[in-house]
Formats: sequence, C-alpha cells, structure tokens
Amino acid sequence: GPGPTCVLGIDLGTTSVKAALVTGTERGLALAQSCSRETQAHSDSPGAAPQGMEQDVQKIIRALNECLAALPQQQLQQVTHIGISGQMHGVVFWKSDKGCKWSESGPGPAFEADKVSHLVTWQDGRCSPAFLTSLPLPQSHVSLATGFGCATVFWYSKNSPDFLKAYDAAGTIQDYVVAMLCDLKKPLMSVQNAASWGYFNCRNKSWNTDILKKSGFPVHLLPEVGDPGSVAGRTTCAWHRIPKGAKVGVALGDFQCSVYSCLTERTDAVLNISTSAQLTISMPLGFQPPEAPDPSSAVTYFPYFNGDYLAVAASLNGGNVLATFVGMVAQWAQELGFQVQESAIYPRIIQAALAQKHSKLSVHPTIFGERHLPELLASVSSIGASELSLGHVTRALCRGLVENLCSMFPVQHLQELGVSRILGSGSALARNEVLRQEVERIFPFPVVYGKDVDAAVGAAMVM
Repeated sequence: GPGPTCVLGIDLGTTSVKAALVTGTERGLALAQSCSRETQAHSDSPGAAPQGMEQDVQKIIRALNECLAALPQQQLQQVTHIGISGQMHGVVFWKSDKGCKWSESGPGPAFEADKVSHLVTWQDGRCSPAFLTSLPLPQSHVSLATGFGCATVFWYSKNSPDFLKAYDAAGTIQDYVVAMLCDLKKPLMSVQNAASWGYFNCRNKSWNTDILKKSGFPVHLLPEVGDPGSVAGRTTCAWHRIPKGAKVGVALGDFQCSVYSCLTERTDAVLNISTSAQLTISMPLGFQPPEAPDPSSAVTYFPYFNGDYLAVAASLNGGNVLATFVGMVAQWAQELGFQVQESAIYPRIIQAALAQKHSKLSVHPTIFGERHLPELLASVSSIGASELSLGHVTRALCRGLVENLCSMFPVQHLQELGVSRILGSGSALARNEVLRQEVERIFPFPVVYGKDVDAAVGAAMVM
C-alpha cells in the first residue's frame, strides 16, 4: 500500500531531544524538517550520591514539547506514524493512571510529566561491583552492569523499598513517552530495550521472572515486551496538531536507530567516533547469541530488527580522550602563565600532527577504562627524546584510539564476517583528519565518510 504521508521520528538522548519529520519521495525517504533542544535535565540523586546519575523527566518532556512546537504545524498535521527512540538501560517509574497531565498550551494539546520519578540513566553508578555480585545470575547473553534498569530496581528494593511503593509502572524514558501518547495501562517495551535492562532472554523473548521472583524483585513493574518495528498503539489526543489516532511504534534503542539510519549493506561496518566510540556490523542471518555472556569479551550482541543482531565493540574512549588531552594542554599553559582557549588548541594540535606522518611513541588511551576491563587505565611507552612534540604526541594519541577499537574488534574477525567497507561517522571523526588517516592506515577496507548517524531519523525510517 501507499507509504505514510509524513513520519515523525523522536530521539530522547542523554543531553538533548531531537525530533525529525521524514517524508516519502520518488528516491525514497527524505528528511523534511528537524529540531533539537538541550534538556539540561541533570538532577541530584540524594539517595545514591555521588555515584547516582539522574535526570528530571519534566525537563526532558518540556524540551520535547519545545522541539515539536518549533516544527511546521502544516507538516505535523500530515503525520500518520510516530517512531520513538532513546537512551537505553535507564529506568523511570510512574503511576499508570497519573503519569502525565494533558493541557491545551500552544498550537495543540501537549502533556507534561506528573506522577513520575526521576530517570535513573545508563550512566548511573550506584550498583557497585560488590552489589552486582550479590544479585542472582541472569539467564541472558548480556552481562549485568550498573545503570541497567533491573539492577537499579534491585538497588531500590534493597535500599529504599518505600520509594517503589509509590509507582506501579516502569520503563525507559522512551517507553514512558509511548505509554503516555497511547494511554497504555501496562507499559510496552521493545526487545531492544528489554535486553538493555538485563534479566531478559532474547531467545524466548521473556523476562527471567522465576529468577527475579525468588530474589524478591517486584516483577509487577516489568513491562510487556514487543518486537522492534511493531505498533504499540495510537495517539489518544491531537498531540501538537498531530492527528488523533496516529500509529506509535514500540519504543526503540537509540544505538540501533542510529545504525539503521546509515547502514545500507550487510557487508558494511559502521565506525562512529564522537564522545565515545563504536564499531558495529550486522551478524549473518539466523545468528543467535551465546546463552551466557563472556565477561572478558569486548564484543557484545545487540538485538536489531527482524530477529537480526548487531555485533558491537563499544569503547568508552573516543573524542572524550582528545577533549581531556586538550584540557590538559590548556591547564599546563595556564600554570605557565598563559591563557589559551581550548577551542584554539584543537586545530593547532591537529595541524601539528598532520606534519608528523609517523611516531614511534605508543599511547594506550584508555583513561576511562573499558566495560570488559574496568581497571584498564592509559599508558604511554616508547618515549624517545625526538618524539616529544605536540605533533608526535597527538599523532600517537589518535593512532592509539583507533588501535584500541581494532583490538576490541580485530581486522581478522571483521574479514571473517564479510566486511567490505567501513562507514565513518561521528563528530570526532568529522573534525579530525589525523583520526581519519589512522582509520585508513589501520583498517584494510575502503572508508566512506559523511554517513551521519541520526537516531531520530532512524526511528522514523523503521515506521
């Protein structure tokens, strides 16, 4: 049948909210309009400080309303489908019949968060290694980590059980928005988000209910689970002039939607270097992850679409390492009595590194550790007197970042999986020619740049 007139894609990110209107053209889908707003939603977490990492849901929804209010009303009136993605792993709690308040403010009806907790994000650190070890072993291919929804619920049930009594529903922030738009009495979560919470078996698409019940976990808070790409319900109000009855997809993972927005061939690998870094490839048709995780493995398997999986080497070290290096240079200059703006340092160190094609200096840049090796910190070796210039150090640092990713997902493994080219994306890669040179030197595949990853567009494309 004919495709949807206009699809709205939404991504509820860690720092900002983005909305994108996608329309069908003769050449395929095209981005018509987009808008993003910073949420500035970071909030204190008194019960778990300083390890806690929480966000104010009211501020996230306010930013979402501002985004939609900025889009053309005429195109919003043509929206027939809504796809929503957002930050995985995190958890927010609400009262199912009082989760939001609808009001006639601005161009059309909108909702504001009401009886809702803070969002405990994927960056939350309240679940210590000792606490995680005390929890039952999941029946899942995903290792449990702090910031995972089920681990956070366990933490509340053991440390603040009264907190949970105020709520009867839980989900990711994107699940919450879908539930409010469709007035779902019981939240519906995609396999993607369920896997990111832990204690979910992707093979039979079910929660580890028996394991959780035995440990006193409040299983009534677990959402229903649906397939990514399926419809969760329909809008119950004319939200921001979007017609009542528009189809809303089950909420998706932001990572999967980002990959979906740019991956066209199964033989493509996606290399994204922005704040952190990821190297991703589609696994062969019919692939099933192992029944139990290998905690020492750097590669994890994310549920994708149509039963497929992505193999992902997700490094915690990317552009944030370069930003830390630039900050260090600025601080040294300040201590020597000079004022240099960090924004002025970036182009100069890149220019200096471009003049040094080679460096014997070896930088292992894992200053933020890695999930599979949390104790692994950075080191510098092979330091020679002739290799101490900013150009040499920057060149070695950029090479080290790419080599670290390559060590997590070796070239031989990529070749065995049939990779024929790499799609390069992300802000750090776009701005840094030295990084691009090192990618091309270390990986023996053609590299195509400019494939921008966009979770909001990916969420719309899925619909």
